[in-house]
Amino acid sequence: MRTWRIAPPSGDSALLILLQGDLTLSPVQAIMNAANPALSGGGGVDGAIQRAAGPELLRAGRAHVRKHGLVATGQAVLTPGFDLSQPYVIHTVGPVWRGGNAGEGDLLQSAYTNCLTLAQAHDIQTLAFPAISCGAYGFPQELAAPLALAALHAGLARGMVREVHMYLRGDAAYELWLQTAETILRPHT
Repeated sequence: MRTWRIAPPSGDSALLILLQGDLTLSPVQAIMNAANPALSGGGGVDGAIQRAAGPELLRAGRAHVRKHGLVATGQAVLTPGFDLSQPYVIHTVGPVWRGGNAGEGDLLQSAYTNCLTLAQAHDIQTLAFPAISCGAYGFPQELAAPLALAALHAGLARGMVREVHMYLRGDAAYELWLQTAETILRPHT
């Protein structure tokens, strides 16, 4: 686990923490779900969150889609956490990797930024993220890491939230994100 202190305009330091572990057990107010546009559940992070939250989370997602339509790539939606220890889940739809020429980078940054914006609007100060789009959606970790970390750093520096935990799966992913963070965010605490 590595931690970076980021000084927002308010003067209070914000934290960005990179770690490995189970996102659903994170001691935060909201966890981010790397969701599909229909909020219909799936595998990977989405499946783990759905299992931990119980069937009400899937019902809430379906109800949102019935009322508002599919969630656009890069957008974010808030639901209760139901059986999770976190009060909220913020669902975001990351881009499917199509080779890098379909605006995937901008859409990925939008997904992170829109999660922060939604959290700020609901006074949620502590968040946990997975590596959005880096699983089944195929976004290369080495390209996703600098985009995600830049978006998270910008949000923390603007005082949008107080603390972000970034959960990485596997040693290789953790090391890659750690090296990227040390380049972008140095120094760490």
